[in-house]
Amino acid sequence: MFDKWNIDNTISVPTSDSLQAVFPTGTHPHKQDTTALPFGEAPTMSETQSTTPGRVVNGVTLPTPGTYVLDPTHTRIGFVARHLMVTKVRGNFREFEGSITVAEQPTDSTAEVTIQAASIDTNTADRDAHLRSADFFDAEQFPQLTFGSARVTGQQGSDFTVTGDLTIKGVTHEVELKVELDGVVADPYGNTRLAVSASTDIDREQWGLTWNAALETGGVMVSKNIRIEIESEAVLQG
Repeated sequence: MFDKWNIDNTISVPTSDSLQAVFPTGTHPHKQDTTALPFGEAPTMSETQSTTPGRVVNGVTLPTPGTYVLDPTHTRIGFVARHLMVTKVRGNFREFEGSITVAEQPTDSTAEVTIQAASIDTNTADRDAHLRSADFFDAEQFPQLTFGSARVTGQQGSDFTVTGDLTIKGVTHEVELKVELDGVVADPYGNTRLAVSASTDIDREQWGLTWNAALETGGVMVSKNIRIEIESEAVLQG
């Protein structure tokens, strides 16, 4: 099964010199402004952080105030639709950028995200092409989806309600997301990361995504209701 990936039976063990050639000092993809360690040595507590990052507010560990940028390698912005009224079809957007700004007062925090419409991926090329067309996202004329003006409108422990403006095909409506703060951690390279999960349900036709086909047995081919699901890590800047 691995033939198509051109994988042979030889296992190469990287050396310190080879790793340094690939990732020169300070250029590791998960590393920010830190000095490269010799191969095989883990960072000590003094080289990362001696305590768990974040702050405790009313018994809940919350992120340190600041701007956290979404890590695209550990973030998924996905959706779920129904096909033929029964089967769940899942997809996601592969290209996006965004940030979460955590305020001193947690309920003053904000967030914003920009998504490239053409990056939609449902693992079926023909379906993806249809979704990029004018029947759905019209990615050529409206290349971006945005979520902005987001603010916290409720909190219960580590669960938050976030309200913001979702714009698709030039149409903007306010949506409400249920957001769970999954944790705050220091990675091995000294970066502070927060993890969140978020979800909401929308009626796609409110944004002009109205294409459908009636079924002889009743119902339609594609559900109006779309479930949005987000799993994200974001890295503290500065």
